[in-house]
Amino acid sequence: MDYKMNQKSNTSTNLYRFLFYELADPRTNSWFLISDPGPPLAILSMYLYFVLNWGPRLMKNRQPYELKTVLVVYNFLQVLLSTWLVVEGLDILNTIKFSWVCQPVDFSNSPIALRIIRGVYIYFLAKMTELLDTVFFVLRKKDRQITFLHVYHHTAMPMISWGATKYFPGGHGAIVGLINSFVHIVMYSYYMMAAMGPRYQRFLWWKKYITTLQMAQFGLAFLHNSQLLFVDCGYPRWSVVFTLPNAIFFYVLFSDFYQKNYSGEKKICYGEKMELASSEKCSYSEVKEATSGYSTGGLGISDKKLL
Repeated sequence: MDYKMNQKSNTSTNLYRFLFYELADPRTNSWFLISDPGPPLAILSMYLYFVLNWGPRLMKNRQPYELKTVLVVYNFLQVLLSTWLVVEGLDILNTIKFSWVCQPVDFSNSPIALRIIRGVYIYFLAKMTELLDTVFFVLRKKDRQITFLHVYHHTAMPMISWGATKYFPGGHGAIVGLINSFVHIVMYSYYMMAAMGPRYQRFLWWKKYITTLQMAQFGLAFLHNSQLLFVDCGYPRWSVVFTLPNAIFFYVLFSDFYQKNYSGEKKICYGEKMELASSEKCSYSEVKEATSGYSTGGLGISDKKLL
């Protein structure tokens, strides 16, 4: 009996070592939050527990926090981080003559290869910091904005970028992160302006175009990754089993959101949007509600109808 238990234990240990050490990229495997799946999974578990359970119960009998200064600073830092990722990514693409058809991962220790893995790692850390989006929703009691789409998106992206950093940092899939970072420059710029007050909110008529931009990025991600079905350059073709369904799923969710909230004759005072603020049909209280929200680019709105 003891022999069989020890054998099973050794088998589990060997499998764990194989999956999380032998298959991993040795250049990134010792980095913070990358070496072991436990810490990032623990963070995501605490995130889900807070935003879906403990946080709402904590805030139930409390007044919502405004967090105006915190939101302005937070969004500004996200814009800076996304801008750095885009600028660094474009420079790397130009340096290595990136192939848009199929690009293998450079597993060497050359200076440019190390720059690539640094960028992929920082992108992963950026996805982890974006969990604060939902935390701020909870603290400000913006429960309508904590939708399935929002929570799924914020949970899936850290997991995907963690896997990319640990196993295949760079290569064909990196372009998706570059596109996403560009979208986030636009998105977090919008949120920063929205958090700065009515003086700037009157310029925020373009919220629905952020959702369109997000839909476009998932369409591009699908087309880009689908090329691996026809071309082999050494990048793992099996990755399409995860990337293509995920791109379709995100596109469908964002498209459904767009159809429900931006199509047709229905008019709504959106999230923090000032599109209808000058309308006589929109009451002051609804304009205030509409412009004081903070959402994540099509991931939730304040569903206040016009009077």
